[in-house]
Amino acid sequence: MHEPATLLWLLVQQRQWRYRDFVTAFERAATQAGVPGLTVSEAQFRRWTSGRVKTLPGPDMCRALEQLFDVDAAALFGPPPASSAPVSGAPTAYNLEGDIAMTARDAADEAGAAAAQSVSDTTVDQLREDALSLARSYGAVSAFDAFRRAKALRSEAEHQRGLTQVPAQQQDLLIVAGQACALLSTAAFDLGALDDAARLARSAALYGEMARFDPLRAYATGSLAICAYFTGRPSEAVRQARTALSYAGLGDTARRRLLSIEARAHGHLGDRERATRALVASTEQDSGERDELHDDVGGEFAFTEERLLMSNGTTALLVGDGAGAEVTAQRALDLVASRPSARQSASVRGKASADLAAAQVLRGDLDAAAVTLETVWAIPAEQRVAGLLERTGTLRRALTGPVFQGAAKAITLGEQIEEFGRLSAPRQWGTGGRLLAIEP
Repeated sequence: MHEPATLLWLLVQQRQWRYRDFVTAFERAATQAGVPGLTVSEAQFRRWTSGRVKTLPGPDMCRALEQLFDVDAAALFGPPPASSAPVSGAPTAYNLEGDIAMTARDAADEAGAAAAQSVSDTTVDQLREDALSLARSYGAVSAFDAFRRAKALRSEAEHQRGLTQVPAQQQDLLIVAGQACALLSTAAFDLGALDDAARLARSAALYGEMARFDPLRAYATGSLAICAYFTGRPSEAVRQARTALSYAGLGDTARRRLLSIEARAHGHLGDRERATRALVASTEQDSGERDELHDDVGGEFAFTEERLLMSNGTTALLVGDGAGAEVTAQRALDLVASRPSARQSASVRGKASADLAAAQVLRGDLDAAAVTLETVWAIPAEQRVAGLLERTGTLRRALTGPVFQGAAKAITLGEQIEEFGRLSAPRQWGTGGRLLAIEP
């Protein structure tokens, strides 16, 4: 049979006290002993009853204990008496049955407390579903609406995370909050708030790190690369893209996106050789590997073939390959048109059309560019986002070149581009201050 370690332990067991019973009695005794407000933490209670105390507690603690048990404090922390004589009127026989009953009650209480520190799995599943729905519907709503929905989703995921101590639920909610933060970054970028987009992308990467979810870290780091070259730091963009590519667990879709981003960064640096090498690599990712974010969630986190073509067409323009840009942009538009109407991306259509028009202007065909731009003018104002405005801004500058001086068609197209930008989402919401640096 287990021998009690100290007299205090024995007395507590004989009374069948749990911690909360002991602390209630102790606080009452402390008041009676003239030291009101004195209490004992659960950790301290466990140390006292374990026999691990090397020195006596402070004088006030000893006074309260002596008041409670009517036994000298030094004796309480010593071994129990060998005699079977009662101590302070309590039976001396060790009550094994009572000890078992008290242990069972303690276990039930503590298990109940642990259960109260979790949330319903249904709640977590719903938040995960909300993140998936927002990612997949992103292209069909305005950037403002996407930002508003992502903000609410991140807030709710964080609220629920604060209510649970279950590790699996904590991780799931970190991932949901991180996905929402990544979509907040994308929406902020689309609205022209480039600095805040970068800040949100860093937060999304941190969520991915805390959750040990590398696909999210890679996506967010890729977004940081985009923000870098949009704000005139293409070398930083290359570094960020390569960092993202080093993460484990990425599928072909993730690598295609990151290589395309790297190619754009090299294009902004004017490094045609490295840009071309990254472009080719982005089209050769066919291992069949997938990941849980870019492929299973998909939507805005995916990188469809038409998005790849559209992005690579922009890179071709950056390195002066007008013919390659024209072919690639047209292929992107043809692929968009081949999709069912519900899956046709207005964003890709608008950006690829702007690039195609830029390539046509590059070879001096203003009439063809005017026809192509009709597709751009049809983009609703709320979907005229930063990436599209950057392309039309580049086109506007091309139209002011010496070769088009005094050309009525060039003047008309330039005015249409200015009006297009004036009615855009960033201008309407007042968030496009940084776009002034990349637009004419």
